[in-house]
Amino acid sequence: MKGSVILLASNPRGLFLEGIMYGTPSPGTLMTVKAATEPVGTKFTWEPYNTDGNGVRNLTAVLLEPFHGASYSTAYVTGERCRMYVPFAGEEMNMLITHAGTGTGDSLAIGDMLIAVDGTGLLLQTTGTVESEPFMALETVADLVIAGSLCHCIYTGY
Repeated sequence: MKGSVILLASNPRGLFLEGIMYGTPSPGTLMTVKAATEPVGTKFTWEPYNTDGNGVRNLTAVLLEPFHGASYSTAYVTGERCRMYVPFAGEEMNMLITHAGTGTGDSLAIGDMLIAVDGTGLLLQTTGTVESEPFMALETVADLVIAGSLCHCIYTGY
């Protein structure tokens, strides 16, 4: 992790979004619009990345810290107003990562490509053939055994 916020760009060029939360994710999670759910006023409901599998191409919307001034480690709750950021290629962010579940702890190296995990919105080192690798690790993480650690990453744009 670098710094104490999710979005590390000093002059962000991406798009800020607002919505209504579904679930209890923490900042640094990839989010998707909750399918078949009508907007509340003009705000859509968002949930942790929910597609047909890991690494499936979708909008890249990163959950930011809550509006009420809470830190990057404060989880949202269902029904709460939330904010996301759609990054511009090359922007750096602290993203939540997870391991492959082998029980021994995975390691990440600078330059490793990361995919989104379906159902959680956390990032995982690329495995298999995927449609999208939206982030690359910019720090070394040794023996990752706890899901939900923040990792300094760069958005690749694809």
